[in-house]
Amino acid sequence: MREKLPDIGTWVLPQPKEAYDDDSFVPIPYLKRSKYIPFGYKISETDPDVLDPIPQELKALEQAKQYIKRYSSRHVAVWLKKVTGRYISHTGLLKRIKDEGRTKRRSQALREWARRLEKAISVAKKYEKTKGCKKTSTKETQTQVECTG
Repeated sequence: MREKLPDIGTWVLPQPKEAYDDDSFVPIPYLKRSKYIPFGYKISETDPDVLDPIPQELKALEQAKQYIKRYSSRHVAVWLKKVTGRYISHTGLLKRIKDEGRTKRRSQALREWARRLEKAISVAKKYEKTKGCKKTSTKETQTQVECTG
């Protein structure tokens, strides 16, 4: 007969605090057409090409991003399932967090490029106003500037 191991208690993650103050989530297009809908979204009842947000799941996912820094991905995935009632694997959770980070970094880089482009355009406009610059229009959308001296 096997000995019964002593009970070491249960390990529970702390309950989530409000991740967002308002529920201003926006629908996203359903592009991939895979058999799995992204965690935090559901197919819209009015348009099958749009995914509607589920605020409770998105708030819990935001809190899970904080927990993943302190706890294992397996424990956070189990906690997420208990809080939302929707299954997500630990690898799916890690992939979702990684993809969101990559998207955020890419959008920050594009915004920086846009800021630099606006600055370059303003410098070019100042340069065009100097003496010796002549604007020539080749097409409606393209304008060439010739400067001498």
